[in-house]
Amino acid sequence: MSNQRFLGLSRRQVIRGLLATTAFGVTAKLGTGCSRSASEGASGADGSDSITLGFIYVGPKDDYGYNQAHAEGAAGIAAKYNWLTIVEEANVPETTSVEESMRSMIDLDGAVAVFPTSFGYFDPHILKLAEEYPEVQFFHCGGLYQDGVHPKNVGSYYGYIDEAQYVSGIVAAMTSKTGKLGFIAAKPIPQVLRNINSFTLGARSVKPETTTQVIFTGNWAEPVKEAEAANSMADQGIDVLTCHVDSPKVVMETAERRGIFSTGYHANQAELAAKGYLTGAEWDWTTVYSKYAEDIRAGKTLTDGSIPHVVRGGIKEGFCKLSDYGPAVSAEAKQAADAALAQFQDGSLVIYKGEVKDNTGKVVVTSAEELKQQDPKLEQMNYLVEGVIGSVS
Repeated sequence: MSNQRFLGLSRRQVIRGLLATTAFGVTAKLGTGCSRSASEGASGADGSDSITLGFIYVGPKDDYGYNQAHAEGAAGIAAKYNWLTIVEEANVPETTSVEESMRSMIDLDGAVAVFPTSFGYFDPHILKLAEEYPEVQFFHCGGLYQDGVHPKNVGSYYGYIDEAQYVSGIVAAMTSKTGKLGFIAAKPIPQVLRNINSFTLGARSVKPETTTQVIFTGNWAEPVKEAEAANSMADQGIDVLTCHVDSPKVVMETAERRGIFSTGYHANQAELAAKGYLTGAEWDWTTVYSKYAEDIRAGKTLTDGSIPHVVRGGIKEGFCKLSDYGPAVSAEAKQAADAALAQFQDGSLVIYKGEVKDNTGKVVVTSAEELKQQDPKLEQMNYLVEGVIGSVS
C-alpha cells in the first residue's frame, strides 16, 4: 500500500474509522493488490491453518534496491504458500508513522507477525509496539537483538552480504583501469562499514594497490547527493562505482552516463547500466521469509525460543547471491570471482583474518585472529580498512 494521506489521516486510519462504525461486511482493500475481510480472523478463523504476515518498507517497492529486494522476498513466499496472506505498506517514514502501520496490520488485517524492514524502525518504534502486543512477533532486518534488554517477541535477521561485496570487489579491481574504486554510502553504521571494507578487501586480494574512495550522504535516500558524489568520483578518475543506499538507481545510471563501470547492491540493476554493470551483491529474502513463515505456521515463536532471536546467513545459506556478470567482465575476472564464491560455499574463505589494519594504520584484526561471519565483533564494526579513503566521523 502506498502511504497515502487524506485530510491528514493515513489510509489505514480511514479504514479503522470505517470498521469502528460498521458491525460487519467491510473489506479493507490494500493498494498492494491484497485484500482482507474485516470479519476474518488473524489465523485459522476459517478452520484452516492460514496466517497473515505484514511487511513495511521505507521507500517504494520498485526502487531497484533495498525495498524492492524485500518486496520480492514477500512476493516470493506469497506465491509459494497458498495458506499465506501478505499485507504490505510502502513509503512509511522512520517515525511514529510506522507504529500506526504496525498497529493497523495487527488490529485490522490480523497479522500474527510483522516485518518492518528499515533500520530506523527498530528503536523506539518496534520495541514500543512489541511491548504493546506481546502475542505478536516482530522481526527486524539488521537490528541486533539483545537478550535481557529487548522484548522476547522481537527478532533480528540479516545476511552476510559482505561476502557478495567481497566478490564484487574482485571483479571491480580486475576490471578497473585506474585502480580507483568509489563507494557511495548512506551512514557509517556497522552493516554499511562491513560492506565497504569487504568490497575493498576483495579488491585488494587480487590487486593490493587498489583504493576505494568512500562518500557518506547522511541518509538512506538522497538522490541529489548520490548523483553529486558519483559525478565527483568520476571527475577524480574513479572508474568503478558501487554503493550502499536504499536505491542504487541514481548511482548506476550516473556511472553509465559517465562511461564508467558499476557493481550493484540489494537487487539486480543490470538493466540500468547495460554496458557498465559488472555484477552486484543481491539479497534473496525469499529464503529467509520462507523459513519464518513455515515456523510461524507450525506454532513456533520467538518468545519460547523455538525461533532464534538472531538469524544470519550468507552465500552458502542462500541469503544472498551475485548478479550475473556483465559484458565488460573478462574471463580472468570471472574465474577469480567464481573461485571466491566456491570458497564461501565451502567455508574456507574468511574475510577478516589477521592481520588487518584500519586506514589510520591501527591493527583491528591481529595476526592470531580469525573473525568468522557470526563473530559479534563484526556487528560492532566502527572502522574503515587500509585502502579505503575516507572517515567514519
